[in-house]
Amino acid sequence: MGCAGLLLAGLAATGFVGWQQERQKVKDLEERLAVMQKQELRSTIDRSVSAQMEKIANEQREISDEKREEALQQTRVANEMRQCSEQERLNAVEAERNAIASEKKALEASAVAESQRQMAEHQRIQAEFSKRVADTLSYLALGRSLGSISTIQSQAGNKEIADLLSYASYLFTSRYQGDLYNPTVFQSLMRASESMVSWSEHTGAIMNMDFLPNEMNRLVTVSNYGEIILCERKGDRLLTETLFKNNQYDFRDIYIDKATNLIYALSRTGELVIISRKEEGGKRKNEVKTLSIDGMKYPMKINYINDDFLLIIGERSLAQFDKKRQIFRNVKQTPFRIVTSTRKQNLPILFDDQGRQHIVKGLETFDTSKVPVPGNVTAYCESKNTGYQAFGINDGTIWLVDKHGNAQKLLGHRSRISRMRLNGRRLFSSSYDGQVNLWIADNEKVEPMTLLQSNNWITCFNFDTSKTAFWMGDIKGNLAAVNISVPTMVEKIQKKLKRNLTTEEWNYFIGQNIPYEKFVENEK
Repeated sequence: MGCAGLLLAGLAATGFVGWQQERQKVKDLEERLAVMQKQELRSTIDRSVSAQMEKIANEQREISDEKREEALQQTRVANEMRQCSEQERLNAVEAERNAIASEKKALEASAVAESQRQMAEHQRIQAEFSKRVADTLSYLALGRSLGSISTIQSQAGNKEIADLLSYASYLFTSRYQGDLYNPTVFQSLMRASESMVSWSEHTGAIMNMDFLPNEMNRLVTVSNYGEIILCERKGDRLLTETLFKNNQYDFRDIYIDKATNLIYALSRTGELVIISRKEEGGKRKNEVKTLSIDGMKYPMKINYINDDFLLIIGERSLAQFDKKRQIFRNVKQTPFRIVTSTRKQNLPILFDDQGRQHIVKGLETFDTSKVPVPGNVTAYCESKNTGYQAFGINDGTIWLVDKHGNAQKLLGHRSRISRMRLNGRRLFSSSYDGQVNLWIADNEKVEPMTLLQSNNWITCFNFDTSKTAFWMGDIKGNLAAVNISVPTMVEKIQKKLKRNLTTEEWNYFIGQNIPYEKFVENEK
């Protein structure tokens, strides 16, 4: 029993130990089951989460796929747009090239068109210019023709129609900027305006004249018959006052002192007559003083030296005259015979009979040189503005020398040149052939225009202070005043016009193709 008990106890102990072990195993299994259940639950949760995450991931993948697809689509669109853009750019580049080519063609076409336009414009201008030239030449020719016809009508005694044609000649010539000093135009104006007025006051030949200071129509003339006459023009009348008269004297020159108004007259017989005019009791009184020039034969010219001295010039001698003390000083003989004297570069200049010229720098000091032109000089003048010099020769020839020394021979006078004056490019000359000529020195060929024709020797002339008229003296003692101002002549002609040309006269003298014009607004 004991053994059985022990065996039973052993079995029981063994069983208990086994139960305990089994229980522990069960407990361990339960714990493991619990853990596994927890793990399973967690795994389930994890699977659920994982499923959810997978679902989310799938959704995100789907979204991502959609985005990727969209991105791919956008990329494709972008590529297409880029391709389109590139194509557009290529098209734009091509279009730009085409535009540049078109612009170039357009510019070339524009240049061609502009060239053609300019050519057409040039041709138009040329055509207009040619027309204007043709019209100008036509009207200038008409002006000259009318001037010539006016002169013929005046010579025939048809003064009224001559005045109308002379004015028409001026009108067409001035309107088309023609030369109003053309002989046919200018002479018709002179004739129609009756520009020349003459008087005969001297017994002897008028040898020279000089204007009173600042006076246009008051001058003093001297003659070789010993006359000194004060002349004053009022319209067509000449008022005269004889200041001195003695036929024993042979006056050759006159000088009026601008500061003192003293009148100096030089006689070839060897005397200098000095006249002073004073007011006494409201009346003019002339004081005459005569001085003999000892040691000088044949005095002929008075020349200005300065405010204190005059130079008296004889044929073979020179003398200084003291204006303040009124005495002669230093009469000196010259080793040459003097033909004429005037001024050059504000100094006296002498011309001898051997073809030489002498600029006087002192009574015995001369700047002598050969005259640059052939012949014996009887008249000389210069223009400070243009540099021209003119030499008048005893055979009627005139030499015009420019500032470069180029000489031009002017033919128009037939006898000795007595006096010349240069006004810019206009040269006035008088001669013993009875003519006063005007020369315009602006052409290669300078032709004379006769301003005055006389049957007598013209001994001298001078311009008034305005240079609109010149006064002339001749060998018969005639004194003439000649207006040379075109505006003055035209104004005088206008005042004379009493009517207009009739239509028949216009068509006959001027022409049907020229539009009719009135010269007088209110016909008388």
